[in-house]
Amino acid sequence: MAKNVTSGRPVPAEAVRAQIHAILTAWGMPENHAATTAEVMVETDLMGVDSHGLSMLMTYEQGVQAGRLKLSAQPRIARDTGPTALVDAGDGLGHPVSAFAMNLAVDKAKQHGIGVVGVVRSHHFGAAGAYARIAAARGVIGMVTSTAQGIAMVPTRAAMPVLGTNPLAFAAPAGRNKPFVLDMATTTVAAGKVKVHHLNDAALPEGWVVDGKGGTITDPHEGNAFVFQRPEGGITPLGGREDQGSAKGYGLAMMVHILAGALTGASFSPILKRSWTPDQPQNIGHLFLALDPKAFREEGEFEGELDSILDVLHATPPANPEEPVLVPGEPEDIMRAKRLAEGVPVPDTLDTLVREICERCGAPYLLRPNA
Repeated sequence: MAKNVTSGRPVPAEAVRAQIHAILTAWGMPENHAATTAEVMVETDLMGVDSHGLSMLMTYEQGVQAGRLKLSAQPRIARDTGPTALVDAGDGLGHPVSAFAMNLAVDKAKQHGIGVVGVVRSHHFGAAGAYARIAAARGVIGMVTSTAQGIAMVPTRAAMPVLGTNPLAFAAPAGRNKPFVLDMATTTVAAGKVKVHHLNDAALPEGWVVDGKGGTITDPHEGNAFVFQRPEGGITPLGGREDQGSAKGYGLAMMVHILAGALTGASFSPILKRSWTPDQPQNIGHLFLALDPKAFREEGEFEGELDSILDVLHATPPANPEEPVLVPGEPEDIMRAKRLAEGVPVPDTLDTLVREICERCGAPYLLRPNA
């Protein structure tokens, strides 16, 4: 797991939540959707996924100003077959419709044993793990996939990016232990984490970003340019080089797009961008799957067995006695507890950008009002 590089003066989580909420409502998002979105975004920052929380406000502002992001949109069920459904997000921001869709999938799983809900005509939804956790908190297994608007992944053997970071998340409820939560990009690293290194002037680890000839880029500003500005180069598939298994990350990214994009009717960015203009919606797709363990086993048996499995992992002798073996989801839980107590670090560069957004939209500045 890459070390978190975000530095900056800490801000209480409630101030971050209030700031996000104030900006969203100033942009015209309904109160209930703004509350849901702010909650998902601040939870993302609390868990250390700094690329998908407060720092996304600049990107969302661009969508609002261009007219492609419809913050007043209301999710609408377009198809419903019983255990499955398709939800039309109406070109809105992805957080409200995703929370709705995951909860709908859970409702269906509790009725049918399985629930699968696709979402079409959406936009960025933050961290996929936030929605998988909704399922686990309600006692079912959850899986989330999503397409991406950005073209960042350079496929194995390619010189140009074709795919997005195409995230995949999975969560399963345990009994005594906290849920198992896997939240991953199918690239070696999420594009937003390259941006975080850029904002913090921190060198990129080798293998994250390559240029148009496959050479590794470690300078954070040059790497940020290859990911967000230049046509060639970009982020490697999960695995990095071909001899390290990058074809697996490439294949997983395609699987994610097939489920969240081709199946739902969402766009494939390389095709969309042939005629796309900034005022047009991005038509991002998501897929939410929920499985009720009680459809397969007696109540409590699955959770008890998962506890036993997690206990074995926790008891595994660590290579470094100071770094115990963790299971997916626990690093985020540990970071959440730390940041609840100490605050969310906000770099001065990000603080300045948020202040400027507040000035443009008329929202009160709440991060460090007395600074």
